[in-house]
Amino acid sequence: MKIQNVKGCYDFLPKEQKIRNYINETLKNIFVQYGYNSVETPILCYYDMLSGKYDEENDILKEIYKLKDQGNRCLGLRYDLTVPFAKLIALNKNKIKMPFKRYEIAKVFRDGPVKIGRDREFTQCDIDVVGLKGQMIEAELLSIYVESFKKLNIDITIKYNNRKLMSGIIIESKVPENLISSTITILDKIEKVTTNELKNMLTNIGLNITQIEQLLEYFKLTLDELNITFKNSENNLIKEGINELQELEKYLSGMNLLEYCIYKPTLARGQDYYTGNVFEVYEKNGKISGSIGGGGRYDKMITEFINDNNEYPAVGISFGLTSIYELLKDTNLFTRSALIDIFIIPMDTQIESLNLANKLRNLGLKVEIEMENKKIKKSLDFANKENIPYVIILGQDELNRKSFKLKNMLKNEEEQINFDELEKIKKIIENKNNCLNN
Repeated sequence: MKIQNVKGCYDFLPKEQKIRNYINETLKNIFVQYGYNSVETPILCYYDMLSGKYDEENDILKEIYKLKDQGNRCLGLRYDLTVPFAKLIALNKNKIKMPFKRYEIAKVFRDGPVKIGRDREFTQCDIDVVGLKGQMIEAELLSIYVESFKKLNIDITIKYNNRKLMSGIIIESKVPENLISSTITILDKIEKVTTNELKNMLTNIGLNITQIEQLLEYFKLTLDELNITFKNSENNLIKEGINELQELEKYLSGMNLLEYCIYKPTLARGQDYYTGNVFEVYEKNGKISGSIGGGGRYDKMITEFINDNNEYPAVGISFGLTSIYELLKDTNLFTRSALIDIFIIPMDTQIESLNLANKLRNLGLKVEIEMENKKIKKSLDFANKENIPYVIILGQDELNRKSFKLKNMLKNEEEQINFDELEKIKKIIENKNNCLNN
């Protein structure tokens, strides 16, 4: 038996997990501030529920991990958190008050190609709103992106577009209705392939050169130019798409967010369930090639899923935690940060050291005790190796004096602390952490 991880699945050691936890906690705090509630959904799903929204050729179906239980039922591991969210609403619609805002941070699984920022088992972080139409909520979601990445100290660009507008332009270019979805999928790759490659891909699905040239001409236009070009058009998809984008831009301008946003006429997002505005987030300086977040409006999914003659408009965004981790793992915030605040070295004072450690932990400090009876030099070497900033050596003399020395390992300085003024240690460490973070 060869002991190894499945390709695209990883173990995370404590220092790595600390970064991941920091990302999760930062995002959770912002979500709660915006009124989003935490939910949890099952990893295991019925396969027909996962696959029901897609045709047989969709790439998503190739990436679902399929399995059967002992009752021979066809199951699958969830590949995102959106379909399970739709299922949650369907099963609990009589218990939930609309609009309903939720966040979920959980594992998902995709049997696809592995590269930096794209694994087979990974954590997805979604926030979604069901029960709200219009672009006001969409602008709020983009403001969450801006605030979240500011807190994470990552410079971003948000690209946005509208699926209705894309479909309308494709129809206007005389592309048959049965080829609209395939055409959108190819146009979404326009920044990743050459013009000749793009033309060949469009030709291979059945478009002629006239249709292709017309498409490429339209998709070079700005939103204002499209508005002028189709001012008198009877194409409702184009009109609705332009109106929704202009409404979104009005909100973004009023919130001073347009500096972070750029209109991309061929941005589609991968899934056909998107019905309106769509978004993708990129690291501004190109440190990572793929998107680090994305989402959009999907008004039909939950509506058709429940199918009770009511409308369930929905919109949501997702954060790419794997990509965010790659951006943060080598930053000073974590390379200088220790997992432990204080290391206590007992000198035949094991019980007293345990009691002192618990008192310090009750103050919110992270404390570890030397438990192997190592010599002081080896214990101090361990603290240095683990980047632990403070050490307390506790012997009988310290107990008799009712005080001990708090040793700063970075500056090689010591401060006398009485047993009845432990709060002083907390202030010292908080000041140290603030200096590191600044």
